Amino acid sequence: MAAKKYAVLMVCTGNICRSPTAEGVLRHRVQQAGLADRVHIDSAGTHDYHVGSPPDERSSHHASLRGYDLSDQRARQVAAADFDRFDLILAMDDGHLELLEEDCPAQHRHKLRRMMEFAPPGLADEVADPYYGGKQGFETVLDHIEAACDGVLRHIRAELGA
Repeated sequence: MAAKKYAVLMVCTGNICRSPTAEGVLRHRVQQAGLADRVHIDSAGTHDYHVGSPPDERSSHHASLRGYDLSDQRARQVAAADFDRFDLILAMDDGHLELLEEDCPAQHRHKLRRMMEFAPPGLADEVADPYYGGKQGFETVLDHIEAACDGVLRHIRAELGA
């Protein structure tokens, strides 16, 4: 019997800062946990602003300082098929969640969550957009995403029975 598989989609606005960072961090954590063959991770944007572009240089730089490689990622927009294809769809902020809820078929709405729901209490409710800020914003994004990815990994393990 084939092992159960699980798929996670990270979503932000243009898929060049927050969601590719979240994809890279979770992919790294899943590999470290020995679950890479059972977990598919991707990211997408609610808008088509940067389709085909690599992650923002600042996101890639700050991620690489912590050992995460985002270089193979390319931006794409959320597609209707994603609601079927993914088991968990994580929005970086409330605006993304609202846009996803508008497009998501009713039978898949249970898959939609905010990334920071998986973080320890006391952190922000949203992963703030670092695009127009300085380097500290990208570091804060990583801090929040790393904290949330620990919870996401626990959730995945529970879903897989691993």
